[in-house]
Amino acid sequence: MAAPPTARERRERTPGEGHRSLRERVAEARWRRRLAARRPLDHAYRIVVGIVGGLIVAVGLATIPLPGPGWLTVIAGLVVLATEFRWAEQLLDYTKRNVKAWTDWLGRQPVWVRLGIGALTAAFVYGVVVVVLHLMGVPDWVPGWVPLWR
Repeated sequence: MAAPPTARERRERTPGEGHRSLRERVAEARWRRRLAARRPLDHAYRIVVGIVGGLIVAVGLATIPLPGPGWLTVIAGLVVLATEFRWAEQLLDYTKRNVKAWTDWLGRQPVWVRLGIGALTAAFVYGVVVVVLHLMGVPDWVPGWVPLWR
């Protein structure tokens, strides 16, 4: 597999204004240029973006095995981090490429493979819920007829 194009190569290939990264677009905003002109404020802003983005990613990573938007939360945290940090932008690009490759591959598979992957995913999520309920205790609101949880 060929190496993905760099940001510079993508900009050179694109006619006209070219592809600008999220970080570049944020840096060109008027409010961001004014903030960058004041070095202490710029440094504090970058720290806050790092902390907020890091917390969002951490919450997303903690919720991946649970039902809900775990990976979506991780990607949202990467978007926040990518507004200021090149490494997060590169990680976000890597994630986008791999998610696209996975969805393209899955789309080419027969229906029975897609249904099987869906069933395995549902079984995994169900198993995680059961384990979490066993470890943390079953809440009182769960009806008594649920045999696996009692």
